[in-house]
Amino acid sequence: MNKAPETALITGASAGIGAIYADRLAQRGWNLILVARNRDRLNQVAASIRLKSGVSVETMSVDLTGRAGQQEIADRLIADPRIGMLVNNAGFGSTAPIAQADPDVMADMIALNVGAVARLAGAAASVFLSRGQGAIINIASIVAIAPETLNGVYGGTKAFVLALSQALRHELAPKGIRVQVVLPGATATDFWRLSGTPVDALPKAIVMSADDVVDSALAGFDQGEFVTIPSLPDEGDWEAFESARQALVPNLSHASPAARYARV
Repeated sequence: MNKAPETALITGASAGIGAIYADRLAQRGWNLILVARNRDRLNQVAASIRLKSGVSVETMSVDLTGRAGQQEIADRLIADPRIGMLVNNAGFGSTAPIAQADPDVMADMIALNVGAVARLAGAAASVFLSRGQGAIINIASIVAIAPETLNGVYGGTKAFVLALSQALRHELAPKGIRVQVVLPGATATDFWRLSGTPVDALPKAIVMSADDVVDSALAGFDQGEFVTIPSLPDEGDWEAFESARQALVPNLSHASPAARYARV
């Protein structure tokens, strides 16, 4: 960004990846607005960061599964001229098969993982465009491109985050706004316990620490990456995947059906 960091707003900041983003950005000199539903844990994170870094840390205890909570944070993004970064991290998942999953839980997941992310990203985009600078970091997951891995609704929500980020980048990058989407693999956080599968049940070889995920994501941000997959050894694999996707685009919409669908 062109000027000194000011304030970053981080959702899902009371634990895990969100809390570590708060710590790392504070170390870089960012003041913080931390958003989460759990007020006590949020205040503990804020107190620890204030003690270590001396930056300004504000907390907002808000339930982002509801439209009122989403709009409260969107309004803050729009109204506060100090905010120069949004870390769209709040979300939850499931390991239950789709046919066995609680439909109300799935609806709440969509509201948070899709609804909140879209509303806050849209608010941030509008205000950052008016200033000609800003950064939006959306936390997705590898299930965005491997939806068979966990619950399919969860995979669908994270595919949405990736697609939204691609569209945001297309719209915002030419205007000087940074967009990054992060696709972590299995990460050692409360995600797994809350999703129904303890992290200890996973092979240790596939589980990354949350610290390493965030440090890798910020390194990718510093290097100008749009997509950061902390576990991926060869970035050329993503580039090949994206090139294949782009190769489809010119032929996705034509006036006539493909020859293989011709009437016999």
